[in-house]
Amino acid sequence: MEILLVVIIVFLAVLSTYFFFQNSQTKTKNIKLSQDNDKLNVRLDEAKELKLINNTVSVKNENLEALIKKLESEKILLKKDLDQKTIELEKIISKYADYSQTLIEQEERRQEDILKNKELEIEEKKMQWKNHESDVQNYIKLICKNNIIEYIGQEDFPYPKNKPDSSIKIMNQLVVFDAKSPAGDDISKFPNYIKDQASNLKKYAKHTDVKKELFLVIPSNTTHCIKEFKIDCGDYVVFIVSKDALEPIVLSLKKIEEYEFAEKLSPDERDDICRVIGTFAHSAKRRIQIDQWFNERILSDIEKAGKLLPPDYIKQVQQYDIAEKLNPPLEKRNKRIELSELKNNDLNFKQDMDTKFKILDKNIPQIDTKITEKK
Repeated sequence: MEILLVVIIVFLAVLSTYFFFQNSQTKTKNIKLSQDNDKLNVRLDEAKELKLINNTVSVKNENLEALIKKLESEKILLKKDLDQKTIELEKIISKYADYSQTLIEQEERRQEDILKNKELEIEEKKMQWKNHESDVQNYIKLICKNNIIEYIGQEDFPYPKNKPDSSIKIMNQLVVFDAKSPAGDDISKFPNYIKDQASNLKKYAKHTDVKKELFLVIPSNTTHCIKEFKIDCGDYVVFIVSKDALEPIVLSLKKIEEYEFAEKLSPDERDDICRVIGTFAHSAKRRIQIDQWFNERILSDIEKAGKLLPPDYIKQVQQYDIAEKLNPPLEKRNKRIELSELKNNDLNFKQDMDTKFKILDKNIPQIDTKITEKK
């Protein structure tokens, strides 16, 4: 009985120990399971986050794919545009190259034309300088002929050794004109040459009947290189002038001669000349004054007629005005207007007017010029 009891106690002890170990293992497993569960929950949370990240990445991938497609489309369009612009640029470059070549050719032709023009200009200058002496002589002759001045040529110059190109006689003095021109194309030395020639004019100025103001006539296209147009040589003065200045110079010298002539007139002769000129000036101004007054009066009467006449009359008047034509006497060149002819025309006009007025007096009834008041 005791053995059975011991066996039962041992069995219960073993069973208790078993259940204790089982319970311990269960607790340990539960703890481990709890820990695994926590880890699993953490892993689940991580998985959820990964899923969200995966979804976000998927969306981003989709967006990137769409962007890539868009960029590829834009790339294709840009490439087409670039190809088109490249073609246009090549055309522009080709056109510009052609235009540049044209400009180069035009510039070459322009330079050739400039060279040709310069050569022609040089040739013209040479011809002008070559013929300068004869041109000046002929021009001075023409001026003297038109203004009744005595021209003295080389062959008529009174001194045999030294003879100028041209000279004129003013107040019994000889005014010397000597033509000078450059020897070649280079005109840089021309001013010094002119100074030397001015010194050489002493051979003319030494004569008593030669005016102490002498003239060197140079071509017009060389005046730009001359700085001094008046050279004082002590006993005489030399003026550097161009051909264009010859006429006013000669006329000025003639005017001086006229002044010298006026100084020789007596007071009565001067008074007579002044009286004639003054009377003529007054008559001319008075005639202009009367013509101006009549012009204003006639224009005023025409304006009044335009306001007073009926429109139909005005149209008819305008038609006659357009059809009318006045033919005053023509002035012909080289034909003198004779004073006797003007006097005869004036006399004929007066006689004609007297005859017409007599006829009018007979045909027009007399008008009483007295104005009487009505009672």
